[in-house]
Amino acid sequence: MAAKTRILVPGTIRERVLDRITEAFDVVRIERPDPTLLARSEAASISGIAVSGGCGAALIEHLPGLEIIASFGVGYDGIDVAAAAARGIVVTNTPDVLNDEVADTAIGLLLNTVRRFPQAESWLREGRWVRDGAFPLTPLSLRGRKAGIYGLGRIGLAIAERLKGFGIDIAYHTRRPRADVPYAYYPSLAELAEAVDILIAIVPKTPETHRAIDTEILQALGPNGVLINVGRGWTVDEAALAAALKDGVIAAAGLDVFYDEPHVPQALLDLPNVSLLPHVASASVVTRDAMADLVAGNLFAWFDLGTAVTPVPETPFTRKAG
Repeated sequence: MAAKTRILVPGTIRERVLDRITEAFDVVRIERPDPTLLARSEAASISGIAVSGGCGAALIEHLPGLEIIASFGVGYDGIDVAAAAARGIVVTNTPDVLNDEVADTAIGLLLNTVRRFPQAESWLREGRWVRDGAFPLTPLSLRGRKAGIYGLGRIGLAIAERLKGFGIDIAYHTRRPRADVPYAYYPSLAELAEAVDILIAIVPKTPETHRAIDTEILQALGPNGVLINVGRGWTVDEAALAAALKDGVIAAAGLDVFYDEPHVPQALLDLPNVSLLPHVASASVVTRDAMADLVAGNLFAWFDLGTAVTPVPETPFTRKAG
């Protein structure tokens, strides 16, 4: 009986991934993606990795027979893709299956931020509707606004489709304009922020996006401006944002992601004009199960068919014969 292909799972991953792959593969578990936890003799037998989180060059280099890294998540900035690509190792992610959930969350967070629905519910639950009367009128509204989307990829497009239903004008900034959308393009983030009063960030973690939303961008967004971030906490200068919210440089913000998760700056927690969520945009059972199935599906396709289902653009490889 032929030995099963060995798949390494460093750290934790959704149980459904393990349920899907355990029968077909020999699964090896280690506590974290640390090459020192895997003896050289065992490392030599590993052909694939299923991971939720990071996978650095040290671990990749420790596995001479590695062919595929199947990552749980649409973002793959924690994977050293350059190290994988240099060796012809395919890296996969889980795009599309979470687009709708994240886009829905962006709209929900926008409504919560502008109309203060969480505060209104707390008003009711605390008995203040009976004791103090009606919840105060919200100073902000979605009426007559223009939204700028920073990052018009798959999720950004899904957010734009939802915003159209609210009658909101849409503009965007990406590295290059898209020919397939009717929205106004701005060649810089500052120009976009100047032109809109809602800025929605949905960009990946790259050197170019690091704290890109800073004091300058917030000042350009203006005193009626609303910032929504459902991309990466890396994108926002949180100290600058807290100061802008406190000083009225912008009106409000809604954040699902933070620079040093799960730690949220106290300066943001103390503010009444910011709506905060604990990185839950894709956190439904339906979506996370679909992500788990795609992780497993990439492993099955690679070893059965020689091609991955969703390889990242940097690793468009097919499996070598033999």
